[in-house]
Amino acid sequence: MYSKEEAKQIRQDFWTFFGKRYHRKWTLYDTKIKDINLKFSMEDPRAMVSIDVEHDDDVFREYYFDKLKSLKSILIEEVSEDLVFDPHYLLESGKEISRIYIYLEPVKLMRKTDWPKIYEFFYKYMDRLETFFWEYQDYIKE
Repeated sequence: MYSKEEAKQIRQDFWTFFGKRYHRKWTLYDTKIKDINLKFSMEDPRAMVSIDVEHDDDVFREYYFDKLKSLKSILIEEVSEDLVFDPHYLLESGKEISRIYIYLEPVKLMRKTDWPKIYEFFYKYMDRLETFFWEYQDYIKE
C-alpha cells in the first residue's frame, strides 16, 4: 500500500512519462464545443479513452450525445467496435455525464509494468477519437 504522497508521485510520474513518450498536443478540452471533451482516464482496474458530454443541462447533453450517436457506425468503423455508448455515465463525483468510451482492463496505474500497455492503448485510441472528432466537428457543432 502506498502513502498519499507516494501515490500522488506515482500518478504524476505516470502522466509525465506519457507526455515524454508521446510528444504531442492532444485536443482534450480544446474541442471548441462547450462541455464536450476528449479524455484519458484511469479508473483502476481500467484505462479509458472517451468523448465526454458534460453539459449540466440534460437537454443539451442529450442533444449532443444523440448527434454523436447518429455517427455510431462511423465511430465504430474508425475507432473500434468495442466502443461503449453510455448516455447516463456516473462519475465518481456523482455527476452524470454522457460518455462514449473504450477501455482496457485489467490494468493499474500503481503497477508500473502496466504503463507501456496503457500508453499504447491511450495513444492508439485517442489518436483515432481525435481524427474522428476533427472530421465531424462541424456536424456535431451545428
